[in-house]
Amino acid sequence: MSYPFQIKSIEQYHAAYKKSVADPEGFWGEVAGSFYWRKRWDKVLDWNFKDPDIKWFSGGKLNITENCLDRHLGTLGNKPAIIWESNDPDEHHRVLTYRDLYQKVVQFANVLKNNGVKKGDRVCIYMGMVPELAIAVLATARIGAVHSVIFGGFSAQSIADRLQDAQSEFIVTCDGAYRGNKDIPLKSVIDDALVQCRFVKKVVVLTRTRIPVSMIKGRDLWWEDEIKKVETMGNPDCPAEEMNAEDPLFILYTSGSTGKPKGVVHTCGGYMVYTTYSFVNVFQYNPGDIHFCTADIGWITGHSYIVYGPLCAGATSVLFEGVPTWPDAGRFWDIVDKYKVNVLYTAPTAIRSLMSYGLGPVHSHDLSSLKVLGSVGEPINEEAWHWYDENIGKGKCPIVDTWWQTETGGILISNLAGVTPSKASYATWPLPGIQPVLVDESGNELEGNGVSGNLCIKFPWPSIIRTTYNDHERCRTNYFATYPGMYFTGDGCLRDESGYYRITGRVDDVLNVSGHRIGTAEVENAINMHAGVIESAVVGYPHDIKGQGIYVYVIYGNTHGDENLTRQDIAQTVSRIIGPIARPDKIQFVSGLPKTRSGKIMRRILRKIAEGEIDNIGDTSALLDPSVVEEIKKGRL
Repeated sequence: MSYPFQIKSIEQYHAAYKKSVADPEGFWGEVAGSFYWRKRWDKVLDWNFKDPDIKWFSGGKLNITENCLDRHLGTLGNKPAIIWESNDPDEHHRVLTYRDLYQKVVQFANVLKNNGVKKGDRVCIYMGMVPELAIAVLATARIGAVHSVIFGGFSAQSIADRLQDAQSEFIVTCDGAYRGNKDIPLKSVIDDALVQCRFVKKVVVLTRTRIPVSMIKGRDLWWEDEIKKVETMGNPDCPAEEMNAEDPLFILYTSGSTGKPKGVVHTCGGYMVYTTYSFVNVFQYNPGDIHFCTADIGWITGHSYIVYGPLCAGATSVLFEGVPTWPDAGRFWDIVDKYKVNVLYTAPTAIRSLMSYGLGPVHSHDLSSLKVLGSVGEPINEEAWHWYDENIGKGKCPIVDTWWQTETGGILISNLAGVTPSKASYATWPLPGIQPVLVDESGNELEGNGVSGNLCIKFPWPSIIRTTYNDHERCRTNYFATYPGMYFTGDGCLRDESGYYRITGRVDDVLNVSGHRIGTAEVENAINMHAGVIESAVVGYPHDIKGQGIYVYVIYGNTHGDENLTRQDIAQTVSRIIGPIARPDKIQFVSGLPKTRSGKIMRRILRKIAEGEIDNIGDTSALLDPSVVEEIKKGRL
């Protein structure tokens, strides 16, 4: 399979970028022409950022799964689409060719239809990293339903919140999941969530860990039994549902600066075009390469660069159930060696964690197959970048430091592997079609190089967020109202003297913990539900492994008794309500919080103290009680 839109030289990059700005409709129309459409679009782009109202490829008819599967069967039917590596290195791995995957997707699409799922219905998927997760995602899309994948580490309450928001009447899950040395009781967590969600009609359960589970008659169904029913019908075909380009493809929930998670909506046509375009160009994917993205499909990285981008490109994608450090810290390198991986795409958190184990686990594996390394989730620090370059890439593999978000659908700023220049800890240049601007607090554009500001994008790209589910005003307020006429990313950014972009971190009340965005308000809401907590404030601080850790200031009622036990109780409350990923790293008890006379908590001050900059607090004259700052400084953990 060839890619007519693949950029192969720096001259081609400059030409493509120039065209994408001068004639965006002509540029993206040409790229989209490489895909299979039931009906060609009437208009490439119609947009305004005020409402916002953005439409790509209006009038176009397609089904993304025909581009992921059907169109490859004639030429790539026997080629591996997914290679699955189990959590247990001794368990036999599975290889699904494009034909295998197609057949299994058709089968499960019929299971969904047999159980009443229709076009437009929302299907919640809460599974471990098994091939059936990808199958469930694609089967949902094939029948025109909208999938909402929830990461397997979220709690029952977090699931209930998402089910209620999306009104998902159908759930696909597993009895349990393996993750390192842990068994996660997924079905049990779903059962706890469903106490609050009586509207759920069907729960399909895949057997994985064989732990005992409760199965409710009429509601709960075994995956294997439902597949047998389809087989007894002679395995009927399941023609892909014809979708409009702007029909919703999926909802993915992400934390915001308010307590309630927001459902980011991506649509069929534009998302397909942009994820595939960015996949092929950023990683310089060549037919036959083995692509290993270590993310979970529960996050946007897994959606875009394990499932949709690679499969639309006819690639071979490695799906890994486990964690990088179990049963030892050589697990990633074992997978690279075993499958002769060519492209490795992982997170700085994983790299920093593996650095701490030394080079023994690296040196015992053959990594010579690697051609491209990638980083995702947060800005990669220079030390980790150089370790990755020297010890994993042996100085011969370009590192693509990719910047993007759940809301952007695909990579927006990154070097293209081996084609455009790289610089340690810099995302470098925007992809064609992406028009970044830096603005000051007042929204004035900062022109030229050698400037820092808030990162905005002034023109839409095909995979831009369309709305937040059932709350379009929240989408407008969060992303398009801060700086009118622009999409506001929420990130600070530096543009150096060479015009390279470097992301400097969040400028809103959102933390980036191990590449996962967590709203401070969401964590505070969970902490405040603990019986003894009167008030709390959450900030981020530098963490050697996670990038950002969660630092909590708590005003606690009555006497503390055993402070460490109370800290554990509060941390457990957060894990129970949100999930372990939001568990605080440090909890400091305080008698008061630095507030302005209007009652606003000055998180800037708390952030400085958490970061250890206690002599650089800044002006405290606006505080109602400046003396509280001294007390907090003395009690810093």
